[in-house]
Amino acid sequence: MSVSLMQEGATGQVAQASAVHRDGIRRRIAGLWAGLADPLAALDRAQLDRVLWAPLGLGCGVGLYFALPFEPGGPVFAGSVLLILLSVLSWRRGPGFLRLPATLVLMAALGLLSASWRAHSVAAPVLPFNYYGPVEGRITGIDRSARDVIRLTLDQVRLPRVAPEALPAKVRIALHGDISSLAPEPGLRVATTAHLSPPAEPIAPGAWDFRRNAWFSGLGALGYTRSPVVVIAPPEDDWALAAHRLRMRLSAAMQDRIGGQAGAVAAALMTGDRSGISEATNATLRASNLYHIVSISGLHMGMLAGSVFGALRWGLALAGPFALIWPTKKIAAAVALIASTAYLWVSGGDIATQRAWIMTAVMLVAILLDRRALSLHTVALAAILLLFLWPEALTGPGFQMSFAATVALILMATPWAEHHHRLPWVARPVLLLVLTSLIAGLATAPIAAAHFGRMSQYGMLANLLAVPVMGIVVMPAGVLAAVLAPLGLAGPALWLMGLGTDWVLAVAEVVAGLAGAQSFVPAPPGWVLPVLALASGAAVLSRGAFRSAMVALGLLAGAGWALAPRPALLIAPGGALVGLMTSEGRALSKAAPSFTAEGWLEADGDAVPPKEAAARAGFSGKRGVRQADWQGRRLWHLSGKAALDNLEKACRDGALVVLDTGAPKGFKGDCRLYDTRKLARSGALSFDASGQMRSAREEAGQRLWTDPPRRKTPPEERTAPDPDPSGGTQ
Repeated sequence: MSVSLMQEGATGQVAQASAVHRDGIRRRIAGLWAGLADPLAALDRAQLDRVLWAPLGLGCGVGLYFALPFEPGGPVFAGSVLLILLSVLSWRRGPGFLRLPATLVLMAALGLLSASWRAHSVAAPVLPFNYYGPVEGRITGIDRSARDVIRLTLDQVRLPRVAPEALPAKVRIALHGDISSLAPEPGLRVATTAHLSPPAEPIAPGAWDFRRNAWFSGLGALGYTRSPVVVIAPPEDDWALAAHRLRMRLSAAMQDRIGGQAGAVAAALMTGDRSGISEATNATLRASNLYHIVSISGLHMGMLAGSVFGALRWGLALAGPFALIWPTKKIAAAVALIASTAYLWVSGGDIATQRAWIMTAVMLVAILLDRRALSLHTVALAAILLLFLWPEALTGPGFQMSFAATVALILMATPWAEHHHRLPWVARPVLLLVLTSLIAGLATAPIAAAHFGRMSQYGMLANLLAVPVMGIVVMPAGVLAAVLAPLGLAGPALWLMGLGTDWVLAVAEVVAGLAGAQSFVPAPPGWVLPVLALASGAAVLSRGAFRSAMVALGLLAGAGWALAPRPALLIAPGGALVGLMTSEGRALSKAAPSFTAEGWLEADGDAVPPKEAAARAGFSGKRGVRQADWQGRRLWHLSGKAALDNLEKACRDGALVVLDTGAPKGFKGDCRLYDTRKLARSGALSFDASGQMRSAREEAGQRLWTDPPRRKTPPEERTAPDPDPSGGTQ
């Protein structure tokens, strides 16, 4: 009997051990699945904090790549790889306090390498000279310039007399002639006679460099035509261009059905086609701080996904007992993800829209994985993905403003959840709308001011009146119209959408017409915005004394912006324009080229038009022979046909002479002469009050986009194009 009891006891122990073993296996499998399904689930608090710091380190590495005055090569790459290895070693085997610095160094090195790889991966030829002649290519893009001119982007370009290895991958042409007989459609192969030139250099040292944007967009030449554009081949079979054609047809149908600028704005919201929006409407939207509504970004993607998610979840809740069995929240999130992806495809999927889709997708997937949809961790993951895929997005206002607003609103969510129950239920939605508009506006205002040189004084009012209508009427009606369109029943939904966009435009017009609707601010020095962003990000993630130090650093950046002096003298590329700072503001030697003149005045925070700036006291003399006094010497700007005739008279007594053509070979005079040959080597010039000179070429450095490979221009290809009637707008 004792033996039997012993056997039963042993059997029970074995069974108990087996059960414990099976439970352990199940727990490990569950833990492994959780780790695969949600990489953040298995991390402790310290590890989660390091995840939040990762995009900050990655952004520093990407920013360092773009800030370098040279193109990094082997030594920099070797140093980055060494830093990565040391960081990984410190993270795995070093003391705990080294893990956060190691994470930052690791991500910074990866950011520099990814930005360099991206810049080299998009490399394409850049037109090395000014060209006039036949241009042939396939339409891949249709948009409208700042001068209300339709522009075509062409690929598969053919330029006679230009060697195949020098042909740009893409060119963009503004159509200044009669285009009534042309119905631009993506995929059409067209031909015309056009003026083309390489992407323009910065209009001043440290100014925005369009060449970098063109490099990452594949644009190797830009220009214009006054000649007819002839269709020489029908659209080709290409799924990407087929999507573009569908988008343009949907846009045209919406514009025809709704009509006017309301139809153009509605089409832009749903398809991404902004070619129907006039420049007057764009200016009104900018002045009222509502221009963000016409760019498909996080606002639109979130509204569309939210409309689908809310409608489907509400509908499934009415499904009786099935609503208690089905995971209705996850089903709604999955369908919203599909709808967002379809919206990405239909709208063309530019970088801003892709960025918005990634952020929306991360939040919807978080719902599917039972995680918080709105948290700093989901934003950090979205930022990491975006910076690895498109590092160049870091330098653009879209990336900066969307993440600044999102982080600010997430930080607001916790105190709101803790205290909103103390308010009357009627006041909660109104106060929430006011707070979200105020906080998002405050978070994005410095970025908008730095990039665009202006601030909308009544932007909060405009957004309070317009954005709710966008979320409640316009976007849901657009979704409903898309669902009903295959049945031919989209008319009522489009009518409702048109009413909503009419309201938005009416709000924009009223707000833009208020006295003092816009204020203009000078452009900050190049270091201000990166330091401000770094200090703000670190302040959000840190605590105690370090947070206080970051706040102080941000205030220092703001002070540096406010106290930075503007250049005393500016010389445009090629000597086309000279700007002298006076007590009244910058006086211009003439009003053209308007693109350069407007850019200078905007950077000064000066709201006057170029013609008024050209009439200011400072320059005197007849047209083409303008003169002024600067630092005890005579300043001359000689341009046009009379330039060379007056060169000898101007070049004496140590004068500073700017010439918009080449000086005669062997010419000598007692002056400091800047002609087109000298300015071609230096780019635009600026002088401070002490006479210290800065060169745009030196500021930009030797980068892929500043010095693309060039070949010697054959004599028959050297042309002098007519002045761009668009004012040089890129």
